[in-house]
Amino acid sequence: MDPGRPGAGRADTGRPGADRADARRSKNRWADAGRPGSRWVERDRPGTGRAGASRSDTRWSDTRRADTRRADTRRADTTRAGGTQTSTTPTGTTRTGAGRTDAGQAGSASTGAVAGALLRPGDRGEAVRLLQRRLHAGHYYYGKINGVYDEQTKFAVWALQKNRRMAPKGEVGRQVWNALDKPARRRPLVPNGGPDRVEINLRDQFLTVYRDRKPVLFSHISTGAEVRYCEGGRCGTAITPVGDFRVQTRAPGWTTGRLGSMFNSLYFTGGIAMHGSTKVPLRPASHGCVRLPIETSKRLYEMVKVGEPVYVRGKIM
Repeated sequence: MDPGRPGAGRADTGRPGADRADARRSKNRWADAGRPGSRWVERDRPGTGRAGASRSDTRWSDTRRADTRRADTRRADTTRAGGTQTSTTPTGTTRTGAGRTDAGQAGSASTGAVAGALLRPGDRGEAVRLLQRRLHAGHYYYGKINGVYDEQTKFAVWALQKNRRMAPKGEVGRQVWNALDKPARRRPLVPNGGPDRVEINLRDQFLTVYRDRKPVLFSHISTGAEVRYCEGGRCGTAITPVGDFRVQTRAPGWTTGRLGSMFNSLYFTGGIAMHGSTKVPLRPASHGCVRLPIETSKRLYEMVKVGEPVYVRGKIM
């Protein structure tokens, strides 16, 4: 009998051969004691060493499997809580992200959310920057891509809305975003006009520049108010004449006359010109000239040269 071995104190010294039997039981208990889950070993029944060990192994394995399942569940729950579910489709494509968003679609989903934003003059941010890029790509906007919904951006929005037969207003909603995704299909005022020309629509207060018979610039404008005026000792009627004209002279930068200041003027009949202005309201308001937003007038002046046809059609409403 080894008094230093665990379980040795339980040996029955009053039975013949008890030392060997107890030694065997003690040996089994010693082996089981070092195994995880050994608390299930039955120590008081003779011959339970091997059977107890088997039951201990089974229960220990079951415990490990249960623990593994719980750990897997915790990992899954933690992943979902963090917003990154991961799964594999039948085709082997890995899907990540919250809900059903694919990793490859995360950027487009974000862009889609920005593109659908409701915007008003004065707003700032990435959605406005995206709007300005789209308007520039559509030939409506020629200002800075700065993420600021300023007046020049508003004029471009008005041009888009007029081109798509919408009521011009500063608010940008789903209808405007959808319009930016589709090509414009506006009929020209003069289908048989020159391949390079300017068309001015008085009814819609809208200007279009064509190059090789394709529209390359759209602009909101303000033409003659068709009212009598007397300013600076000069009286007349504020009319933008209808007809076929050609650009006669050009005056770069700011020029000031008796009726006010003009920027990058393109004269096409007498003292009537297409020019940039800081005041381009939704109504006809000029003395007869065709007012454009300042930034758009810069681009128009770069494109249109002396001799280019200018067609004026329609009637103000």
